Amino acid sequence: MSTEGADDTTTPRRPRGVFVLGLLALLGALLFAGFVALGVWQVQRRAWKHDLVARVDARVHAQPVDAPGRGQWPVVSAANDEYRRVKLIGRFLQDKSVRVRASTELGMGSWLLTPMRLRSGDVVIVNRGFVSPTWCGGKATCTPGPSGEISVTGLLRVSEPKGAFLQPNRPAEDRWFSRDVAAIATAKGLGDVAPYFVDADAASSPGRGEGNDGPVGGLTVIAFPDNHLMYAITWFTMALLTLLAAWIVWKDERRKRKDERREPRA
Repeated sequence: MSTEGADDTTTPRRPRGVFVLGLLALLGALLFAGFVALGVWQVQRRAWKHDLVARVDARVHAQPVDAPGRGQWPVVSAANDEYRRVKLIGRFLQDKSVRVRASTELGMGSWLLTPMRLRSGDVVIVNRGFVSPTWCGGKATCTPGPSGEISVTGLLRVSEPKGAFLQPNRPAEDRWFSRDVAAIATAKGLGDVAPYFVDADAASSPGRGEGNDGPVGGLTVIAFPDNHLMYAITWFTMALLTLLAAWIVWKDERRKRKDERREPRA
């Protein structure tokens, strides 16, 4: 079958209409503005993160101060108080201790949380440190621990309500996955407690140096991931690519309109 004389050329696409170009322009403007806004937001978040790290570093290395008393409890917040070095003097309520699931540099195990009744009568929950799965036969109250009035120094931490990701606390079973001080207080009949807990430092809970496996204090991890610069670069790059795509469309439309003007009219 002969194809001689057949027209194998394709008809060039006509220039886009005004309506289509308008929609493309609007979409491009929205994308460009959105990407720039996200980039600026990440730059601002980076500045905020650096300020936060500086403030936390200053708190961690400052001299310990008295833990906030009952009158200050309503204003305690993560932004203003988390990781502040504080000191407590009181007596542990050993029989009210709980174990909270933990993963640390020493492996999997638990945090041992014991309420402390201060001289003022206030109750503050103290994270005495890490204990292994075999410590105390997996229980929290089999050993007497420190007796009488003691002093504890550590870092103030804000309560962790509702449990860990996909692992809600189970007070009825005495199974805990987050340090939810309000839930622990309710389960143990403690009444009102401070809305924070204190991570005891290594000097206050030197379990590792006593020839046993806990509780080991001073294991608080202070880490603030800082990927904001990378995210900002990504969003600004997307904004530039949007401009590049707009320029390519504009060049293509300009060429098609020139070609259309050069076409002979029938």
